[in-house]
Amino acid sequence: MSTGVAEQVDDDLWSAIGDPTRRRMLDLLLVEGHGTATTLSQQMPVTRQAVAKHLGVLDRAGLVRATPAGREKRYRVDDAQLACAVAQLSSVGAAWDARLQRIKRIAEAIQRTRQD
Repeated sequence: MSTGVAEQVDDDLWSAIGDPTRRRMLDLLLVEGHGTATTLSQQMPVTRQAVAKHLGVLDRAGLVRATPAGREKRYRVDDAQLACAVAQLSSVGAAWDARLQRIKRIAEAIQRTRQD
């Protein structure tokens, strides 16, 4: 049975932002406007090589876009894909709110029948 919400969720996107290191990189890029693997690694507790791999995951998910900057690539957050992620999160949150409300109503009905 399909809920509609699952069809709207991009698994690659959520896998990419599921990692706390990648979320921190997105935060840094949003604050700074752009960054390279070198500049980001200077602000994080991981190596430049690890940062470059994480940026590759974010790039494949469409969350960042790279442009050549000398010997490195300069990364920026892709606003449209980030907006898509926010919309998906809102949709998933609304679906779970509805499920939780249904569970609450069922639990309250059970409690009422036990009190009668």
